Amino acid sequence: MSVKIDKLIPGGQALGTLPDGKKAMLWNALPGEIVTDFKITKNKSHYLEGIAIKIEQPSERRIQPQDACYLATSPWQMMDYDYELEQKRELLIEIFRQHDVVVPEVPLVQTDGHSLFYRNKMEYSLYYSHDDEQIYLAFHERGTHRKVPIENSSLERPEILEHAQQIVSHLNTKKVDARQFQSLLLRCDQSGKVSGGLFENHKSHPVFAPLQDDLLGHKYSYSPNGFFQINLPVYAMALREIQQHIHTNKILDLYAGVGTIGLSVAQDKELTLVECDKSAYQEMKNNCQSIPNAKPVWAKSEEALEYIQPNQTVILDPPRAGCHSELLDKLLDICPPTIIYLSCNPATQARDVKILSNKYRVSSIIPFNFFPRTPHLENLITLEYGTK
Repeated sequence: MSVKIDKLIPGGQALGTLPDGKKAMLWNALPGEIVTDFKITKNKSHYLEGIAIKIEQPSERRIQPQDACYLATSPWQMMDYDYELEQKRELLIEIFRQHDVVVPEVPLVQTDGHSLFYRNKMEYSLYYSHDDEQIYLAFHERGTHRKVPIENSSLERPEILEHAQQIVSHLNTKKVDARQFQSLLLRCDQSGKVSGGLFENHKSHPVFAPLQDDLLGHKYSYSPNGFFQINLPVYAMALREIQQHIHTNKILDLYAGVGTIGLSVAQDKELTLVECDKSAYQEMKNNCQSIPNAKPVWAKSEEALEYIQPNQTVILDPPRAGCHSELLDKLLDICPPTIIYLSCNPATQARDVKILSNKYRVSSIIPFNFFPRTPHLENLITLEYGTK
């Protein structure tokens, strides 16, 4: 059974239609290609998901993937980088069109040009081979729980992989049982210093040595297993863009994490930062110590509505689920002049912006390629209060 691929869809798979009308969503396929063999990973009545195995007439945009494990970590390695950027822009436009949200012309996806070795954090599984009685680093095969051992990976910073291999070598020397470990998590700062370690099954996660990095002139301390951006050079590009849209003296940074947005772009302003995760909040408090006009608040953003004021700029950087409805209602009630919304999930962002468009217009939209060679896209939208 063969299927012709029509297009890529927001989740990152390629979409085609089988002869019986059933939709097929496949990894490792590109528009225009004819897939003559594929492995099914999920089979429902109206659609299936899978991985393309044999391809007839490969796309001219297809390239040789850098890694054997690419489908597990970065499934868009098999297309050229310019095509990746083009497709992400087109998918973003389509998402906002589907939500009936009017936006300015979407520019090219912003990138620092580095598509490999950019991740400053990686979590590995451990695989035990009965053939040679050795432990290997591993990732989970896409769509399954099966572990795939790896020797090379070009997604993370080289210092991380090198450190991980040293840890595995030590485990093999000591003949340690791999089954006692949940995973191996490592992170490095921009200087290449690595921190992190092994997570043991049925035990609390250890406290790792903190790391430090500089963003727009402010130094941040953060935990290797806490929240911090994966691709700092491109994140800095987004922060500089955010800075251009701040025109009030009061700033409210919601879903603030360890404070990297507000503290980077509004150190000289009256700044309130709200975060609900306790460990991230503690790190944010530490990062605020040298900024006397910064006020850290430990609360859920939807439960800190009293901090929303009509004379401030509001910054939103929610998780993939988007903003809580109570928060959106409060913004529409108070109507601060500017809302800056950074999102790792343009679909929920478009949903939220559609609600806010009752009183706001989108004045700018800029996509950033925080996660090259994957389908993920970070999108920055600025909303201004007033009619269209």
